[in-house]
Amino acid sequence: MTAKLSPVSVIGLGVIGASWTALFLARGMDVVAWDPNRTVQANFEDSVRRSLSHLDELGQIVKSSGKLSFAPTLEEAVSKMQWIQENIPERVDIKRALYKEIEQIASKSAVIASSTSSFTWTELSADLEHKARFITAHPFNPPHLMPLVEIFAADDGIRERARSFYEAMGRKVVLLRKDAVGHIANRLSSALWREAIHIVAEGIADVSDVDAALVNGPGLRWSVIGAHMAYHLGGGNGGIEYYLDHLGPSQERRWATLGNPRLTSDVCQKLISGIAEEAAGRSIEILETERDLALISALRSRRT
Repeated sequence: MTAKLSPVSVIGLGVIGASWTALFLARGMDVVAWDPNRTVQANFEDSVRRSLSHLDELGQIVKSSGKLSFAPTLEEAVSKMQWIQENIPERVDIKRALYKEIEQIASKSAVIASSTSSFTWTELSADLEHKARFITAHPFNPPHLMPLVEIFAADDGIRERARSFYEAMGRKVVLLRKDAVGHIANRLSSALWREAIHIVAEGIADVSDVDAALVNGPGLRWSVIGAHMAYHLGGGNGGIEYYLDHLGPSQERRWATLGNPRLTSDVCQKLISGIAEEAAGRSIEILETERDLALISALRSRRT
């Protein structure tokens, strides 16, 4: 699979583009990169090197790792490629315009994959003449470490081609059966964060304690089993059927108390102050490094 599809095109050289690039290179695929902003190249190469060092720590770089090159134009970046991974900023008008341009110059057999975190396939493909080869392929950040890729494709053959491609990259692929805003994981994350904000806004707990409760409680459990399976086990020997029958009403009572907060200036200030306290002077770069090292440690433990 990798030999057949290599090289691949990475369009948009921000954080997500750099992370995808490192993963593709580590899997032995050559990458041709392009961004409309030519000044981002230096930072991009630094980000790719850092991400590759993470994969090296995990022993996930093949002996014949890929090579990175930069295309001076979009046409040179995509015209000969069979896989195009787009990662430009989350603005639907900019993305649509880019896809329309790519469609005119890319091979008719090329797949155009968007890393969009929120927009739907329907929104993004609206201006395309050949919609079937367009997919949304949302990774969880950072893609080189987080295994998840959520795919929506309108064409069955393209869907299976995408599944095979990302599985060859060592990713855990999940398929959306219906086009949805935020896909699966970001809908779940948004629901959880909404309640986390509500707890802070209502003065139930501070930002740092909400985060600590999540990391040391359900977050730890969810790292090994999903929400549905956790409640199945919560039903004891009777499983999910017992839980729904006997504890379902208590769950509904909890749902009834969940909040729907607004991001007012007061609530925003509570969140900003709370994060400043939790970060304790650590920069974004330091926090990202700590996160990545923790993810590497977690990934190592999952292999044992």
